[in-house]
Amino acid sequence: MAKITFIGAGSTVFAKNLMGDILSAPELAESTISLHDIDSERLATSEVVAGKTAAALGVQPTIEATTDRRAALADADYVITMFQVGGYEPSTVIDFEVPKDFGLRQTIADTLGVGGIMRGLRTIPVLLEICHDMEDVAGNATLLNYVNPMSMLCWAVDRATTVPTVGLCHSVQHTAEQLAGDLGVPADELRYRCAGINHMAFYLEFQQQSDAGLVDLYPRIAERAKQPAPDRGDPERSDGAFEGLSDEVRYEMFRRLGYFVTESSEHFAEYVPYFIKSGREDLIEKFGVPLDEYPRRCERQIAGWETLKDELVDPEASLEVVPSVEYGAGIIHSMETGQPRVIYGNVPNRDLIDNLPDDCCVEVPCLVDHNGIQPTRIGKLPPQLAALMQTNVNVQSLTVEAALTGNRDHVYHAAMLDPHTAAELDLEQIWGLVDAMMEAHGEYLPAGLRA
Repeated sequence: MAKITFIGAGSTVFAKNLMGDILSAPELAESTISLHDIDSERLATSEVVAGKTAAALGVQPTIEATTDRRAALADADYVITMFQVGGYEPSTVIDFEVPKDFGLRQTIADTLGVGGIMRGLRTIPVLLEICHDMEDVAGNATLLNYVNPMSMLCWAVDRATTVPTVGLCHSVQHTAEQLAGDLGVPADELRYRCAGINHMAFYLEFQQQSDAGLVDLYPRIAERAKQPAPDRGDPERSDGAFEGLSDEVRYEMFRRLGYFVTESSEHFAEYVPYFIKSGREDLIEKFGVPLDEYPRRCERQIAGWETLKDELVDPEASLEVVPSVEYGAGIIHSMETGQPRVIYGNVPNRDLIDNLPDDCCVEVPCLVDHNGIQPTRIGKLPPQLAALMQTNVNVQSLTVEAALTGNRDHVYHAAMLDPHTAAELDLEQIWGLVDAMMEAHGEYLPAGLRA
């Protein structure tokens, strides 16, 4: 049976969902689940949850929990990463509060922008350490990475290690379900083809399977775009996104580009220079841009953690296992059994998308079976989409270059080419902001980049 290692298993709710998916498959029910985290208290909670998950499903996996990373990785077949370097405090707070001193406001700051750049710089070295441990003690393992900034991390791993890696996100399948709801179409009747970069992939085809064949749904999306956009907040969301969250940004981009993007409006608003501008509160109101959304989510999750933890570990409380839409378990199942399935993965651009740079990280459909993860060639994207993605790839490339070479100049270059940052700040302000953020993050950043 496979050994599946969770790095960052103290992310208890997410780990619970993945464990439920994995152990629900009969072929994986006796796998070894090895949990690792640097926080022993959170790790102990996740170990209890793993046991309750197995009990709820009536299966008997081997469950291990350790703060020794190499021990957790030893002889692993699959490694799932789900950690955050620096946590909410100090790192997320720094990523939001220091830019405000320069007049720069953000929404999520985990993928691009100065917040995404700093998150990349403090996370890449840790992920590479994990990969080098894998090379030493788990030479045949596949890395399933859920950590952001996805494109930067997967690109760095590809450049600096030999570990086979796929970056996994849920934006493609989540957005498809949301659009199905917007159009009143059963989600299981959708057929789509999507490609691009993580958090900026677009549905090249979006169709419904009917008795008469495939029906193009883009004309219906165009009709829906004439109405006010829906809100995506939901009190049942586990990420703390409980309310509001207008999808007006994505519908506006659809009206301009002709294709619908996969990542949420609150994310996308800070990947482009059009929606967050100083002195333009009318834009914030018109498009419902939720400034400081990620810190609000973090604070809600932190406030509710103790209550949630008590519920999860209560020996008298049953634990319900609900299938998630994450790809991780399906990938492991297909590689173990040979059953083919298609997932959307973040992989190196090797003859996959012609009008994006070679070796950058792209998000494309991938066939998974006994032969592993096999990306699908897309060819050329519509030129307006590739051009927009290139503005983000520039930032990713320079951040990875800075992290791998220790050249601090490339951190400034990444920030000056970031679309949102460049739309708000002049060059002196950008240099000053980078200096202030790097000083504030201190030892969380690679030593070679610190002044």
